[in-house]
Amino acid sequence: MSSADLYWQSPSAHVTLAADEIHVWRASLDVAPSTIQFLLPLLSEDELTRAGRFRFTKDRDRYIVGRGVLRVLLANYVQQPPEQLLFDYNQYGKPALSNQPQAKSIESNISHSHEIALFAFTSIGPLGVDVEYMREDIDYEQLAQHFFSIQENASLQALPRTMWRQAFYNCWTRKEAYIKGRGEGLAIPLDQFDVSLKPGEPAALLSSRESDVANWTMQELTPGTDYAGALAINRRGWQLRCWQWLPS
Repeated sequence: MSSADLYWQSPSAHVTLAADEIHVWRASLDVAPSTIQFLLPLLSEDELTRAGRFRFTKDRDRYIVGRGVLRVLLANYVQQPPEQLLFDYNQYGKPALSNQPQAKSIESNISHSHEIALFAFTSIGPLGVDVEYMREDIDYEQLAQHFFSIQENASLQALPRTMWRQAFYNCWTRKEAYIKGRGEGLAIPLDQFDVSLKPGEPAALLSSRESDVANWTMQELTPGTDYAGALAINRRGWQLRCWQWLPS
């Protein structure tokens, strides 16, 4: 499936997750004050504490929306009240739902950038999702030399400079999605694996010098104008459905 085929649907009824499906939800982080007031009581004590540490109101509100929407969506899948969901964190900081029924075991991942958040859910295994706002005021070449592999840098250099912005963010989001799917974060050296990056070509994990990547698959996501996104999972043969979350 190409990114052009993806359509962010607004569900008209309760959404169910089939055994072979991955669902990715897109949500705006800039919402009406009434929506923030609805989501705020759903957060846990530690989430409220973290929200209170933000210096700027906009950043605080976006954090509340991100955590609140995650709880609302996940609660629908596991059929529990959103405010009762409990999360554990592994040694690298990746969260997992700790009190879900085994029969409804759901893996989730979240990413946010600027005004958009993406939430991914599946029952087929750990996954990673990433979204990035594609800024223009950065030195793509310098960052790529610092973070990308030799092969990825060569691929970037081979492209016309007019493609560099999209190619850079294709690479960045795919690498982020992969290390989030692994659940080990930056403990995985970013230059030790290669992803595709050329605009128009399928998202793919091409090779790795530190792990077996035979079953890893990726999907480019198009969250909006000036945004890049990617999904990664250690599984083949799945179906993707993309949804748009709208405040009630």
